[in-house]
Amino acid sequence: MRLRNPEFLLLFILWIPMIWVYLNRERKYRPAVRFSDLSAVKKLPPSFFVRARHVLLALRLLGTGLLIVALARPQEGRTDEEVSTEGVDIMLILDISASMKAMDFQPDNRLTVAKQTIIDFTGKRQHDRIGLVVFGARSFTKCPLTLDYNILSQFISEVTFTEFSSQTAIGTAIVTAANRLKDSNAKSRVMVLLTDGANNAGEIPPVTAAKAAGELGIKIYTIGVGKEGMVPIPVEMRNPFTGEVVQQIQKIESDLDERTLEEIASTTGGKFFRAKNAEKLKEIYDQIDKLEKTEIKTTIYTSYNERFYAWLWAGFVLLMLELVLQHTRFRRIP
Repeated sequence: MRLRNPEFLLLFILWIPMIWVYLNRERKYRPAVRFSDLSAVKKLPPSFFVRARHVLLALRLLGTGLLIVALARPQEGRTDEEVSTEGVDIMLILDISASMKAMDFQPDNRLTVAKQTIIDFTGKRQHDRIGLVVFGARSFTKCPLTLDYNILSQFISEVTFTEFSSQTAIGTAIVTAANRLKDSNAKSRVMVLLTDGANNAGEIPPVTAAKAAGELGIKIYTIGVGKEGMVPIPVEMRNPFTGEVVQQIQKIESDLDERTLEEIASTTGGKFFRAKNAEKLKEIYDQIDKLEKTEIKTTIYTSYNERFYAWLWAGFVLLMLELVLQHTRFRRIP
């Protein structure tokens, strides 16, 4: 709400002479009809209408006040925002090979921690299209580029190990994600590749796939997860006599290929990160979130509608009421 012509509020100064004239008249007023003895009348309590005679002044002040506010033209504004963005298209590439079952990110395995961290990351983005590619021995698109983050989070939550989780095809995963980004018109096209192993499947070398993505203007951030050395991993064992399947914890050697991940990132203008625990992994996604910011331009439009009609009519009604009462119930005999 605003006043289009607030200078008219200076007219409230007219209240001063109006009050002065009224008080001066009350002080000088003398009844025109005289009686020889008023002792009996003086004992009577004043009637309600005698005590309420000053309501005329209140009505006059309120009525003129409302008219003054109407002259100032109250207006109610409605604000509309036009948002234009130069967004970022992001393909998340998640390793679901069997080594992601390793329990070095206690109390959960690597995949569970990675999924929750990625969900938190997507929850911070706005106006960006985000998709998901998962890979083991093969790669496939779990979710295409989308602005529906609720659906994306659901897809991420559903990611689990499959029959293709025996090996790691990093190069194939990069190509799959590049096919989703190559026709994008976004200001920035990005891949975030998370893996804990070395490339040991697929026909496309990871660095070759990264160079092809770089030629398309796609930037790749690589994240290597897992501790170095021997790490615990659950393995299902079948009893040859009873056929019962039991789960045992065994130690395996972590085979993360940091050198290849660094080369993938540097080839495309990205950056390599190393996460040895859940806290560090969260920090890495926070860093990437800050590195890949969406440019948002907001234009604000405000339109105003006149709201002085109610004030005008209210002031007019009060002044008419004051005029009617002055010549009827509160009329004075000269």
